[in-house]
Amino acid sequence: MDSQTQKPKVVIYSDGGAKPNPNGPGGWAVLLISGDNRRELSGGERSTTNNRMELTAACEALEALKTSCEVEFHTDSQYVKNGITTWMKNWIKNGWKTASKQPVANQDLWERLDAATKRHTIQWKWVRGHAGHEHNERVDQLATAARERIQRGG
Repeated sequence: MDSQTQKPKVVIYSDGGAKPNPNGPGGWAVLLISGDNRRELSGGERSTTNNRMELTAACEALEALKTSCEVEFHTDSQYVKNGITTWMKNWIKNGWKTASKQPVANQDLWERLDAATKRHTIQWKWVRGHAGHEHNERVDQLATAARERIQRGG
């Protein structure tokens, strides 16, 4: 592939959480880095779960990319990383049922994430949360701020 057809490279960090979990206010956030450009996005919901906010962050990050990109995606959620890299192919094959034949939790968001991944080349990386990693700490702060805005009614 020559340099004129090479996909743009983007590094993404995402985070999400709810407090209390489950069924409390939640927030999600993403940081997209491409060269010298940085973009932060965040939002939330009034009643949700940690896992739904982690998935929403991943969806929002990939949907924010306007062109097909080469993505290095960092998440502190084993649920998101394992779901997208390991579990999803079997869920789809089994009609969105788990290995124990139960409906997959958060199927709506997993389907949204599956669709959002289609046009990108993605390398999924797990990063330990709350371990002092600058970009992971930033998205944690943004997600917390989004959740707190919702708690205050904002």
